[in-house]
Amino acid sequence: MTQAPIRLDIFSDPVCPWCYVGKANLDRALAAHPDHPFQIQWHPFQLNPDMPPEGVAKRAHLEEKFGGKARVDAVHDRLREAARAAGVDMNPDKPQRMPNTLNAHRLIHWAGIEGVQSPVVTALMRAYWVEGRDIGDLSTLADIAAENGMDRATTLRLLQSDADADDIQARDQDARRKGVNSVPTFLIAQQYVVSGAQPSETWEGVISELAGRTE
Repeated sequence: MTQAPIRLDIFSDPVCPWCYVGKANLDRALAAHPDHPFQIQWHPFQLNPDMPPEGVAKRAHLEEKFGGKARVDAVHDRLREAARAAGVDMNPDKPQRMPNTLNAHRLIHWAGIEGVQSPVVTALMRAYWVEGRDIGDLSTLADIAAENGMDRATTLRLLQSDADADDIQARDQDARRKGVNSVPTFLIAQQYVVSGAQPSETWEGVISELAGRTE
């Protein structure tokens, strides 16, 4: 019997390192269960909604946020360890800018319309956390779109406009009103909430449980 599709709504931000780790863990579980029932949709949540459009220097921003260099170094060491466990490369010191991610979320929205949402989310996270690219830069975002089968010129033209900006901000605020206060947050079948970068074993258990309910 073919299992009915189940929505998996994911609230994330490309500059959230735990979102990158959490996605890697989920991807590993999905790859181990290619018959999984999930239909994935990505939703906007800006960690720093008040970030200036041009972004800020990342290291200085984090040292002010966490209270100094030593604390940032400790956080980065923890992230490296979590990334290795998830099987992904991550260099928390690689990105030099902390961008405003409104435009990245607009790109994710348009990628969903074109059927390449998850690949674009992966590309944005990898661009930032592995390659250190500025994903607040419009040309960089257009390049990432083109690298994933979207039309670069059309994407850049949209990014240079205000298209869907109000909608993305409204969706972000709606998620907060409904209780999303950190990312990644996963909503299964519009009923069950899973928060944080869960290990792949947790997702494999969820998939097996869902399969059992349909047998």
